[in-house]
Amino acid sequence: MRSNGSDTHDATTSSGFDLVVVGASFAGAACAIAAAQRGLRVCVLERKRDPGDKLRTTGIIVKEAAERTLLNQVPAPLTRRIEQVRLYAPSLRQVALAAPGYYFLATDTPAVMRWLAGQLRAHGVDLRLGCAFTDAQRCDHGWQVQGAGHARYLVGADGARSRVARRCGLGEVRQFLYGIEYEFPGAQLASPDALHCFISKRYAPGYIGWLAQNPTGVQAGLALRHDPANARVPDIDGFLLRVGIAGGLPRYLKPGHTRAGLIPCSGPVFDMARDRAILTGDAAGIVSPVTAGGIHAAWEHGWAVGRAVAAHLRDGDAAPEQVAIAAAPRFRAKRALRWAYDRLQFDWPFDLLLHSPPLRWAAEQVYFHKRRN
Repeated sequence: MRSNGSDTHDATTSSGFDLVVVGASFAGAACAIAAAQRGLRVCVLERKRDPGDKLRTTGIIVKEAAERTLLNQVPAPLTRRIEQVRLYAPSLRQVALAAPGYYFLATDTPAVMRWLAGQLRAHGVDLRLGCAFTDAQRCDHGWQVQGAGHARYLVGADGARSRVARRCGLGEVRQFLYGIEYEFPGAQLASPDALHCFISKRYAPGYIGWLAQNPTGVQAGLALRHDPANARVPDIDGFLLRVGIAGGLPRYLKPGHTRAGLIPCSGPVFDMARDRAILTGDAAGIVSPVTAGGIHAAWEHGWAVGRAVAAHLRDGDAAPEQVAIAAAPRFRAKRALRWAYDRLQFDWPFDLLLHSPPLRWAAEQVYFHKRRN
């Protein structure tokens, strides 16, 4: 489908931006850089003054993202390669899992986010730190965005409680996990070359707990199903007392930074793009309902949205709203697994079947991305 000519790049007004992106994390950065590479005028609004402050991501990058996206340029000192998963049953029996050639990158996440901000600026993006999105008004040929001016397209990459979604009347995430993670600077696990994952209905109903060695220390986290009617805070201290020795975490550590926040777990939102406003990343529910991993999917979707906006404005290609919806992963199998896990999670099957071929096969599908949307 071609444009009628009124939306081509040459017709852009002399002021304002082709694209305003709200949020400078992985999805927002991918969208902005992809559009800027095609010559669009791009502005990113980020409410934090320091992109590495108050994070809500584990920063663990899967192989696909590490090799097939701009994230392959993250400086090596900011990452640590992990090639094995150790899966622990509620009894703390464990099984080691690996796949030939597969790995994860644990990261110095605050430093990675600051590096990403530098990449935005290096690509000519107008990055405005300490500038929160507060309002936007629909106008001819786009949006009037407070803090940025006129935008021909507005993209919300502003997290699970997206203000862009609410202001633009787009779909909102309704189902969440709630996670909390401690950072232990300078700490060393007894087995640092594995991602340690713990199943426990007591401490993590609906999800898992984890320990990982990153370039600056140890990160330890716990997440559970979030019920707004009966909000439960993860008991990460009790969890670490239970699993710390088994996972090789030194005793008597005091955490440094703490991360916490909501994680979408119901798949892409309905009505994620309309009237020149588009959602991506957590704001669009682009997070695996099973693993809660979102960096790779968020980057790919954000990149597709940025390229689509550029192709539409530059070349008259299809409306980017259509592309955004089509590019969103459906997670059909994972949504079914999420439904089952929410309703059928019991500790005893994991204790009983931990070393069985079916459970090992299922775990490898989840952790090593032998997966289908």
